[in-house]
Amino acid sequence: MEDIAGARSLLETNSGLNDDPDTDINYGCLLYKESRYEEALQKFLNAQTMLGYRPHLSYSVALCYYKLKDFTSSLKHIGDIIDRGIREHPELGIGMTTEGIEVRSVGNTLTLHESALVEAFNLKAAIQFEKNDIDSAREAMTDMPPRWEEELDSVTLHNQALCSMDMSPTQGFHKLQFLMQQSTYPQETLQNLLILYCKHGYHDLASDVISTYSPVKDKYLSNYIREFVDAVIAQQSSPDEAYRKLDNMANKLVDSLRKATRSVQESREARDDKRAKSALLDYENTLEKFIPVTMAQAKIYWDLENYAQAETIFYKSVEFCNENDTWRLHVAHVLFMQEKFKEAIAFYEPIVKKNYNNILSVSAIVLANLCVSHIMTAQNEEAEELMRKIEKEEERLYYQEPEKKVFHLCIVNLVIGTLYCSKGNYEFGISRVIKSLEPYNKKLGMDTWFYAKRCMLSLIENMTKHIIVMRDSFYNECLVFLNQCEFHGKEVATMPDEEESTGKKELNNVTCEARLLKSLILRQLEY
Repeated sequence: MEDIAGARSLLETNSGLNDDPDTDINYGCLLYKESRYEEALQKFLNAQTMLGYRPHLSYSVALCYYKLKDFTSSLKHIGDIIDRGIREHPELGIGMTTEGIEVRSVGNTLTLHESALVEAFNLKAAIQFEKNDIDSAREAMTDMPPRWEEELDSVTLHNQALCSMDMSPTQGFHKLQFLMQQSTYPQETLQNLLILYCKHGYHDLASDVISTYSPVKDKYLSNYIREFVDAVIAQQSSPDEAYRKLDNMANKLVDSLRKATRSVQESREARDDKRAKSALLDYENTLEKFIPVTMAQAKIYWDLENYAQAETIFYKSVEFCNENDTWRLHVAHVLFMQEKFKEAIAFYEPIVKKNYNNILSVSAIVLANLCVSHIMTAQNEEAEELMRKIEKEEERLYYQEPEKKVFHLCIVNLVIGTLYCSKGNYEFGISRVIKSLEPYNKKLGMDTWFYAKRCMLSLIENMTKHIIVMRDSFYNECLVFLNQCEFHGKEVATMPDEEESTGKKELNNVTCEARLLKSLILRQLEY
């Protein structure tokens, strides 16, 4: 650190003596290392004014804007790098992989290095990932000039792992674990691996990683990450201890948030825009840390099905989190589980309306819960309108990407069907379940079948106990449904390979289970 300070002091002296762009660039790099992003940005912009366009200089500017949370300006400079790369280097095959064109590896050439395209696409993916637009992040990674996996740099491999976690977590974990075994890796790798282990419930693996990499954890993990992961791991053996640790963290962060709020107000009153901007950035960074702590506290009570206490925890943080969509979404879930449907609508609806023109970007379970809330508060027209919107968007997407599977409307119908079955209205409930799996070749899968067969088994159980009696036409409807599942379900497994319990893989498919359910219904008709 003393060496960096000394070098900065020397460059600062030289910077005042001449207009040398190289001095500004070097000075900017040192300021960046000291997290003085605003000052570093000015040095890079000065150098850019003198030198004109340089790919790596534009990337440095974009990186500073990213650190300052100015994603729009960052993406503008990233766009300049990519546009230039497409025009000047068509041989690099930019975007061809995304378009489905098979291209050979361009290798790690000098041209690729000088173009700064790899850095630009990685930064673009990071911005989209931070904005929670995972599809766009994945697209940025595939737009990158194609290389074989063994040719990839560690940053690209790290970002690929993060972008694949929702679709293929096993592959994502494998890449992160591979990086951790190398002599050098992005310093974010360790914290991301730990957080993802905790997110997916692999707390023992998280503990093993902390033990294995204990010598470097102080170097690569902030105090916040160490305390947070420690608290989440402790939740498995001692929820009370975990809550205490999280509460201590929350209290410290609340103090920081209030301090940052006062600083923003004082700066605005003094008309000090620069200080106000810095204080606002501090506030946003602290809030990003505070929200996961609040979520982890609430999850302790969520797991205990004490939803009222989880709601209380959320409302303690309303002062800071009221405008945050993540916080509002989890409050809605807690209200929904307590059957406070009217209040849940007030939290779900703004999130859905904000994304109404791109409704398939909203989580399917959010749409399903909103529909159920509308139905339970006698707002059937609103539920039907929302379902028509989802159906229309799915049809449009089907024409654009026929091979892409979308399950939003399927999940909405499954949730509604399950709700009605649980209330004893099996005819309407089963009809929604049947509708949810149409067309069967696209909607029938391991998860969708699991929830559909639960409703069918509940129906059969109540018929066996003579609690309900159904019309013949309804029996026929159920048999036709099971015939379709039998026909389309030969290749659809009913449990993961590692969880097979029968020892006969050929029996663990939808076809066999549909036949069993059909035989149970036919047996009821005999009595």
